[in-house]
Amino acid sequence: MSSVLYVGHSTVLIELDGVRLLTDPLLRRRVLHLHRRSPIDLEPLRSPDAVLISHAHRDHLDLPSLRKLDRKVTAVVPRGLARPVERIGFERVVDVDEGDSISIGPVEVRATHADHDERRRIGRLRGAALGYAISGTRRIYFAGDTSLFPEMDSLVPNLDLALIPIWGWGPTLGSGEHLDPAGAAEALRLLRPRVAVPIHWGTYRPLHHGVRHDPDFLTEPAEDFVREMAKTAPEVEVRVLQPGERLEL
Repeated sequence: MSSVLYVGHSTVLIELDGVRLLTDPLLRRRVLHLHRRSPIDLEPLRSPDAVLISHAHRDHLDLPSLRKLDRKVTAVVPRGLARPVERIGFERVVDVDEGDSISIGPVEVRATHADHDERRRIGRLRGAALGYAISGTRRIYFAGDTSLFPEMDSLVPNLDLALIPIWGWGPTLGSGEHLDPAGAAEALRLLRPRVAVPIHWGTYRPLHHGVRHDPDFLTEPAEDFVREMAKTAPEVEVRVLQPGERLEL
């Protein structure tokens, strides 16, 4: 059985053909000025077969979150970003460029292009932004952070599921290249998956927002995304998962 568990933000636990992959782990209740909306169960997340890191932005490559994982886990990172992950004790760190592939058991993981600020840094280290195409008995695309680019049209043929970012962590998208609900719908028109799950929304809020109740930016992006999909790519099935919800494939 295959499934995806939307942990929250860009963190998804993908289970495919007996392989467990965890994307961009952000597993803390509080991250600087950001507060997590819902609790998180760490136990199912500690020992995946591999972790996939898309880029060096702090909400995607979060070293304190990686410290919560078993160090025997394979960490796949953009080329140039291996050193900080090795320093916290991961025994196998594989750095990849766009187009590189790695096998995790029977599943192939291929690094794909992403249009996002390539000047992401940890100290002096620099690495490109990537997405990942995951292939087994199902084909899954994890976009990481990106804006639209024409090559999405043929990026992952016969795509079953797209995990597509639709927002940021606050009332605005923030700086750099991101997809908003309309842009995500256009990306899915190009990608043509059977099913789409929106990610990178509904999880973290700045501490000064929503003291009495959840602010609208934790719910409106998904609602806007569903409306945009109905106009732009109505043939794609949309499954909106709240943090902590699972979709069986």
